[in-house]
Amino acid sequence: MFPRLAEESRQLRDLLGQVHDHAATVAEGLADRPVAKPDQTVPGRDLTADGIGTDAALRDFADRWQPGFSGSAGPRYLGFVTGGATPASIAGDWLTSVFDQNPTTATDSSAVGFEAEALRWLADLFGLSPDHGASFVSGATMSNLVGLALGRQWAGEQLGVDVAEAGLAALGELPVLSGSPHSSIVKSMAILGMGRKALRTVPTLADREAVDVDALAAELEALSGRPAIVVANAGTVNTVDFDDLTAIADLRRRYPFWLHVDAAFGAFAALDDEHAHRVAGLDAADSICVDLHKWLNVPYDSAVQFTRRRDLQAQVFRNAAAYLGPLGDNPDPVHLTPENSRRLRALPVWFTLAAYGRAGHADIVRRDIALARRLGEHLDASPGYRLLAPVRLNVVCFTAAGDPQRVHELNAAITASGETFLTPTVYKGVPGLRAAFSNWRTTETDVERVAALLDSLAT
Repeated sequence: MFPRLAEESRQLRDLLGQVHDHAATVAEGLADRPVAKPDQTVPGRDLTADGIGTDAALRDFADRWQPGFSGSAGPRYLGFVTGGATPASIAGDWLTSVFDQNPTTATDSSAVGFEAEALRWLADLFGLSPDHGASFVSGATMSNLVGLALGRQWAGEQLGVDVAEAGLAALGELPVLSGSPHSSIVKSMAILGMGRKALRTVPTLADREAVDVDALAAELEALSGRPAIVVANAGTVNTVDFDDLTAIADLRRRYPFWLHVDAAFGAFAALDDEHAHRVAGLDAADSICVDLHKWLNVPYDSAVQFTRRRDLQAQVFRNAAAYLGPLGDNPDPVHLTPENSRRLRALPVWFTLAAYGRAGHADIVRRDIALARRLGEHLDASPGYRLLAPVRLNVVCFTAAGDPQRVHELNAAITASGETFLTPTVYKGVPGLRAAFSNWRTTETDVERVAALLDSLAT
């Protein structure tokens, strides 16, 4: 064995203790850490022949690279829709590395059964029936990709074509209909060979991002019975708008389509009695995307994909190899997602759900919604800003009053301040900014600091 590796195997407890102390110090300082750290030039160094050891590597990382890392896990990182990591999920994530399980087959450990328990808990959290099977994937993009792949296979089934075997050319055109599709939908269509041009954007309701169901019905009618995929939204990225999922699902009585719901973070509305009605009809979907490193507050990368058609999932993603054995009636996870090997993503999820239960995570959702409203009310009353949409859930979408083009300059100043981080957008043709609240650490004090910064930049 390489001498340094042998030595460190004997010193493992002390080395992990050093990393523990270092990580705890970082976590304890997140509230004071600069929220954004634009890319900086860091002097590089060459790889050494014999290595420098874990202790020296930790010091080198802390000296050269750590200062440039953002405070994305902290309370005032409001860009994208980014959660933090609860203490329990961090514990689970560390154990994920220690056990280093590859939960793709049940032949060698209980990891697959453990994962199944975590998935059942998630289905219950979102009010889904046992008809929905579930699989862990890396994020919303991969979850949406899996859902579209299942829809593609279903469309082939309607036309007597096994797309996974014969290829997409045997299927022909497969339209994808959506009112306000996330960019990951279009990316997934390109990856799956369906083509970006197959997307048909359906008109939305006035001053909304929610699809006009009558317009959707007209688009489906025009297909003359040919199968399609409908992507509905349970929480759009700009304004957290929700399609009428029940009304869309009812259209299947007249038209053949696969209903995929992108509920990346909107699914968490189910945890709040005031907003649970927004996801009414979610259980009727054929496939559902939920991103867990958003509002569940587990570390990257973690998401879940739900579907009623596990059989189609196995048709698409089955991995034929003698050492994996037959598919059977209950396929191993290796046959259900694009990855053959992956981390045991269930551990952080299981730990945070076990530690805080439904009530704890519902409290995070309710607090974040209240904080978004608070910032929205402040900006609505400010002469320097204008809300571009009502604050429906946890995102505040706004622009500079009088001169929306000033948003770019404003965003650069916000990022440079290190006080908070927002992401730019364009809503209904108007440049704007988005403040997304999804971190368990965020408090009213943080909102006051963000509001004070925005006030100072408005003048």
